[in-house]
Amino acid sequence: MRDKIIQKSTEMYLTLGFKSVTMDDIANELGISKKTIYVHFANKTKLVEAVTFEVFETVCDGIDGICNTSLNPIQELYDIKIFVSQYLKNEKTSPNFQLKKYYPQIYQRLHLKQFEKMHESVKISLQKGIETELYRSTINVDYISRMYFVGMSGIKDDNFFPNDIYDMEYLMESFLEYHLRAIVTDKGLQELKKFIKLNQS
Repeated sequence: MRDKIIQKSTEMYLTLGFKSVTMDDIANELGISKKTIYVHFANKTKLVEAVTFEVFETVCDGIDGICNTSLNPIQELYDIKIFVSQYLKNEKTSPNFQLKKYYPQIYQRLHLKQFEKMHESVKISLQKGIETELYRSTINVDYISRMYFVGMSGIKDDNFFPNDIYDMEYLMESFLEYHLRAIVTDKGLQELKKFIKLNQS
């Protein structure tokens, strides 16, 4: 039952947002009493915490799968973007922003875990790019990896990129191109142009 509650809560939070979904809403959707939810989760904060880190693990597993099978580091980044956008439903409900606003402690822990995960996987990806001559050999892998995380986190901040002005798909697409143009070789640029054309068609 605990897994069912997490699964249904995840769907509802990602579709409607953390703030607007109540424990009653989740209980009604599952056809159970609210008491049953409280058997597994002491309060809404505990449920939000469980959902947040379950989503994090699922996304990490998906990213690992893409990294293990992608043809090259540029395709890898585009495939990850598509996977994350689809899984998080394009972040239309700004779950990241809501988490930061209403559950700051959970957000801080998640942000740190996201950094640790992304920092390592992006470093590996950058190294692969250098070895395959898609990225310049002179780039500082550690620095670029950190900058990538800061940029990806920054575009999700509603204070700087209000969602009534900027669509998340546009932001991710633009940031990806911005990031890659700064580090690619001529060979990498040809590969990048293929993906830009593909995404525009």
